[in-house]
Amino acid sequence: MSANRPAAVVVLAAGEGTRMKSATPKVLHAICGRSLVGHVVAAARELDPEHLVVIVGHAREQVSAHLAEIDPGVRTAVQYEQNGTGHAVRMGLEELSNSGIALDGTVVVVCGDTPLLTGETLKRLSDTHAADGNAVTVLSAEVPDSTGYGRIVRDEATGAVTAIVEHKDATDAQRAIREINSGVFAFDAQLLTDALGKVRTDNSQGEEYLTDVLGILREAGHRVGAAVAADHREILGINNRVQLSEARRLLNDRLLHAAMMSGVTVVDPATTWVDVTVTFEPDALVQPGTQLLGATHVATGAEVGPNTRLTDTAVLAGARVDNTVADSAVIGEGANVGPFAYLRPGTRLGAKSKAGAYVEMKNAEIGEGTKVPHLSYVGDATIGEYSNIGAASVFVNYDGVNKHHTTIGSHCRTGSDNMFVAPVTIGDGAYTAAGSVITKDVPPGSLAVARGQQRNIEGWVARKRPGSAAAQAASAARRETDGDQ
Repeated sequence: MSANRPAAVVVLAAGEGTRMKSATPKVLHAICGRSLVGHVVAAARELDPEHLVVIVGHAREQVSAHLAEIDPGVRTAVQYEQNGTGHAVRMGLEELSNSGIALDGTVVVVCGDTPLLTGETLKRLSDTHAADGNAVTVLSAEVPDSTGYGRIVRDEATGAVTAIVEHKDATDAQRAIREINSGVFAFDAQLLTDALGKVRTDNSQGEEYLTDVLGILREAGHRVGAAVAADHREILGINNRVQLSEARRLLNDRLLHAAMMSGVTVVDPATTWVDVTVTFEPDALVQPGTQLLGATHVATGAEVGPNTRLTDTAVLAGARVDNTVADSAVIGEGANVGPFAYLRPGTRLGAKSKAGAYVEMKNAEIGEGTKVPHLSYVGDATIGEYSNIGAASVFVNYDGVNKHHTTIGSHCRTGSDNMFVAPVTIGDGAYTAAGSVITKDVPPGSLAVARGQQRNIEGWVARKRPGSAAAQAASAARRETDGDQ
């Protein structure tokens, strides 16, 4: 446990986010596999706070349900009317107080729409707050262009923060300052509680501003400090879809950079997209145009892509996945998938197996070394080891009401254009003839033939399609044959 473990982290997530122009609450918009507020909660958890409180307001039922799903330990406090950031924090502290919790220590306040903020930066803020003995510490950042931001004004001698000046109120000298306020703070809990009771609403918005607490504490003789974020992009907030897209790009680049530094080859980062929950092993290879989503894992020596989307899928060592869509599947060691395959939930490919071109599988267990090379549908099935499924085969699993299972044994050879009408079992070592519709179990080592006898009707084209190109070709072929005789 950290020596600077905060007493609480308060996440501000009550706003509507009207500039998103969306029926979805702003903080529930997602990038890289997590909601905006989900990213902030995950970063806050790295501080190991005694209490984590999210302030909800707009669409509070929806936001609260989401929080309960992603982190059941999160408390929520309701801000029924959006009366400013100071009011929101006060609602959070009152929620804890009403539960009999008396805070003693540091309270960190973060915004619920800053998905690039890292736990490392929050730890630096908390550590600086403790080391400097501040009443409040601002997370600041030095930006290339500070236009429009509140400037951090410091005492030259001590480095203490003397003011946060909004752009419209700043002097020319203050506007030259590149250090800005992020809206993220660390407070002494007792001083914060006392100061929030003194915040006034005599401003243009009639709201309680959290930033007013800094002036109140400074006037009372307490020290106000700042901790500078290592990367100014971490503090970026999301207000519209353009900023959402920009944050997604930045976070994706961060994730790919970490993967490459750990030994993963990403051929084209510009066209590769990953979620924060994706994991890799060294010497995995990701080709261009690939999306790796959810709990996907790519093991050592595996190659994924190009033009592949995997969701919650495990690609084991040495497997190859090309131009494929897979969801909740397991691709075994040395297996080969694609191109243009579709693996649906419940598919498990054994080691050195194959799901080839234009193959779809669902709830299918494929044994080691078994191949389904092309143009087939395998649904609700178990196939043993080292069997081969002929092209254009269909596992007929649905009778219009219920799904049924097909079992094919090991070392089987099934012909092309087979229909396996479930429930049916093909025994070990059995063969089925091309063009067969298999409706009955086939004993081990048997050959099943389920097709009508071929019948040739001589002269049909000449009688039914006289004068056609086919008739002329047939006539010429007969003359040639007669001439040879």
